This record gives sequence, structure tokens and C-alpha cells, in this order.
Amino acid sequence: MSAPFSHYFIFTGHNSYLTGNQLNSDSSDIPIIKSLQRGVRVIELDMWPNSSKNNVDILHGGTLTAPVEMIRCLKSIKEYAFCASNYPLVITLEDHLTADLQAKVAEMLIETFGDLLFIPSSEPLKEFPSPEALMKRIIISTKPPQEYKEFLKAKDNQNGSGNIADLPDQGSLRRIDSNADESDGKIVMNRMNEEDSDEDDPKFQQDTACEYRKLITIQAGKPKGHLRDALKVDPDKVRRLSLSETQVAKAIASHGAEVIRFTQKNILRVYPKGTRVNSSNYDPMNAWIHGAQMVAFNMQGYDKALRLMQGFFRANGGCGYVKKPDFLLTTGPNGEVFDPKASLPVKTTLKVKVYMGDGWRMDFSKTHFDSFSPPDFYTRVGIAGVKADSVMKKTRVLEDQWVPVWDEEFTFPLTVPELALLRIEVQEYDMSEKHDFGGQTVLPVWELKQGIRAVPLHDRKGVRYKSVRLLMRFDFV
Repeated sequence: MSAPFSHYFIFTGHNSYLTGNQLNSDSSDIPIIKSLQRGVRVIELDMWPNSSKNNVDILHGGTLTAPVEMIRCLKSIKEYAFCASNYPLVITLEDHLTADLQAKVAEMLIETFGDLLFIPSSEPLKEFPSPEALMKRIIISTKPPQEYKEFLKAKDNQNGSGNIADLPDQGSLRRIDSNADESDGKIVMNRMNEEDSDEDDPKFQQDTACEYRKLITIQAGKPKGHLRDALKVDPDKVRRLSLSETQVAKAIASHGAEVIRFTQKNILRVYPKGTRVNSSNYDPMNAWIHGAQMVAFNMQGYDKALRLMQGFFRANGGCGYVKKPDFLLTTGPNGEVFDPKASLPVKTTLKVKVYMGDGWRMDFSKTHFDSFSPPDFYTRVGIAGVKADSVMKKTRVLEDQWVPVWDEEFTFPLTVPELALLRIEVQEYDMSEKHDFGGQTVLPVWELKQGIRAVPLHDRKGVRYKSVRLLMRFDFV
């Protein structure tokens, strides 16, 4: 854990304060607490002025989500920050505040967190500190305030004749986003254009924003101009770049090598596209394969993608940080980097034998699966990883068995075992309806222990059942 921050995948939340969907659910500190209890190490807060413009609320701007006071979120973060992991907690702030409210935020952060808050000695940093160096510290990541002020000025001064390639379309009714983290498809209801005239006074800016600015350890920015320029590595400073899942897919398609080079030193944060209003998630694998450290997920969006995320971060003791494989951190003599699209040889073969399952009798009612007979279980086993490795297979269906004995073996050749996840899922076969869910787990292949294992299963939300287990055998050939 002593390498720079950029050498790790980090368990990252998106809109961490939302209790449900992205449009009209409540904002609360409860989802933040739950995320921290699950080992999440990056919490995102959307900061907006409250209705009186004299304090700071957390809500999803430009939507009907109900607000929660920022101070309440900060107090809960302090209480639960290190309940699951002692490694550093990052708070990414999406900033829609005037300079005086930024100063208020700085005051809140310092007063609430005290010595837990890490304040960098230099600005900007030439290299990120290591997770080990920041044990039990809280670090702030956001866009430096001056850059946002200049962005707003440029927009307000624009009269139709200048270069407006980097500015939102005035007629598009899209919300301006200070962090460029949420600009996909959000309708404007608030607009940060009510700054006091005092904000133009350098002295006012210095007095109010200076304290806020110096708390920022990981400076964030939006892509400006050409994507190739946004991905340039600066030898004198490190930073964080945020791209939507759509933007990162395009970046990988056209500039995959540059993305990997960028993430060797800098941090890339990927967030769900704005149309995911139901808080669903995207496949994280392509972002991981290209070195993206902060693959931000809706932790309340219980889907297959979130189960992959939860399984991935079971690695390394569940501390919320997973070291990237060496091939994503090294550069060849001619500047070449890992190419996920290349045809790679098989490094190892994983053999998985599914012997039997038990525990449903204890954790479910007798009629949960079938009203008049015992359940008809089958197991799905497969790999989530690079395209060449990804596959799902299944056992036969065993009818009327509470304790099914399949005794079936599956073979998985792996080209990139360092990033492969083993997916295990039990279903109850139903001829007339959708198959009933009988449990699941996702395990990092690179941490599997060989031999016969009792594998506990979890529900759809990732909560472990008390009794349900599969007896399995793992072998690497």
C-alpha cells in the first residue's frame, strides 16, 4: 500500500447521498453511512446554496431531489469514515457555490474533521501520496474555485463571435456543471449566475476562496479542447480527470494507449451517464482494463454491474483499494503500453467444480421457491474480465432438491487472470415464470485459494445469507 494513489483501483460512489433514483428521491446521510460500512472509499457530495443562499445543501442539482444539509453529511462521514477500512477516504465535491459559501465549506471541513483532514503542503502535487501515508485521513478532491469562476465569466462574456467549443449550448437548457461530472442530460432549474459583484474583487476572492482551495489534495478538471490534450501527462503536477461512461468509451476507442499512460500517474474518474435516472450502473471492466481508478457507481442501484464492483473490492482484505496489475503501470522501451484489444496467450486455466449446495432450507420458507414441491436449482458459473475471457456456463437443473448435488466441472482459460472475476449464481428453474433467485457471489480470481471451499452466497444487494453455501473446488492449471 506504499505506492502512489494513482497505482490503485479505489471503491468509488456516485451521488452518494441519494436514497433512490436520480430525479426525485431524497438526499440523506443514510446512503453515505451504508456505503462507508460496505468499504466504499470515495464519497461524492453535490454542493448547492440553500434556499436562503446563506448555507450549503447537498442535492442532485437541476432535479426534484430533496436536499440534506451538508453539515449533517460531514458529521456522519466523520463518524463512519473508518468503520470498514483505515485507508484514506476521499470526498469528491461537486461545487456550485459562490466564494463566500466556499469559505463556509472550508470552515465546516476544518471544524468537523480536525486532524483527520489532510492538507497538502504544496499546490499542485507532483505525485500523489500513498494510501499507507494517508492512513485514517480524509482527503478532498474538487475543481479549484478560480477555474470555475473563469469558466462562468467566459460563458457570460460570450457574445456569439468567440470560440465556444468548450461551453454548453446556450439554447440547450442543460445545467452547467462545475466538475463536468454530471453534465449529461440534466435539465436546468438552477443557474449559478447570481454572484455578488464583490466576487470580482481579487481581495474578496483571496480572502474567501484561499482556505477552501488549499484543502484540495486531488485537483479535478473537465476535458478542454481535444481529448488528446485532456489526456496529456504533465511532469510537474498530477490531477484528476472526470469522464462520463459515454465519454470514456469514446476515449478508449480512439485513444486507448493515452488513457492508460494518463492513469499511470493521474487519476481518471468515470461516472454513469445522465440517462441512468433509475440509478443503474454500467460494466466497469473496460474502465478498469484501461487503468481508471475511480469507477463511480450508484451504490443503491442493485444490479449485475454493482455485484461485479462489490466482488472486485472483496480483494485486498476489503480495504477499498486494489493495486493495479504491473502491466497497467509499466511502459515499454518505445513508450508502448498494455493493449487490451491485442490477442493474448492463455496465462492460466481455472478449473471450477461445483459439488453441491445447502442452506436454503434454513434461510427461506418451505414455499418460497415452489408452493407444493422442493426447488429445482441450477448453478451458473462464469468469468467477467477482458472480452476473450468473459463467459457464463451452467449446471443441469436438479428437480425437487433442497440439497442439490451437481458434481460438475467447468474450465476457464484466462488471458488476463489479474483482472478476472469469478461469477457464481444459483437460480431456481421455473417453467412458467422468470427463474427465482437463489443467491450469488463474485470473487476476484487472483485471490482464489486452490482446493475444496465452502463458498457463502449473498442476496441481490450483496448481503450474505446466514446459511446458503456451495461446496466447490478451485484449481489453476
